[in-house]
Amino acid sequence: MAMYLISFPSAAMVVPDDEMQAVGRDANAVIDEAKAAGVYLFAGGIEESVSPVLVSANGTFAEGGYSWAPPLTGGFTVLELPSREEAIAWAARIAKACRCGQELRVIV
Repeated sequence: MAMYLISFPSAAMVVPDDEMQAVGRDANAVIDEAKAAGVYLFAGGIEESVSPVLVSANGTFAEGGYSWAPPLTGGFTVLELPSREEAIAWAARIAKACRCGQELRVIV
């Protein structure tokens, strides 16, 4: 079994306001299905109103992330699955529920 990160940046989620309640309902339904299937590890969203803190190797820190990297935003789900094919299938279910494409990565 491998762990898979299924995620999207917030800019990818372009949904009319009147559909947001349905998106929430549909996304929660997929998460409930993943829990029932025993593949769910955790999920969440990045709190975009709170700035990241960059902590250096020597322990010093500063507000803000890497200046050269795009900001980390959006939502994510981590599932434990037996194959890449199953991970793609779950990512497709999440994409349909969220009405936006999802990136799939293996966590090592």
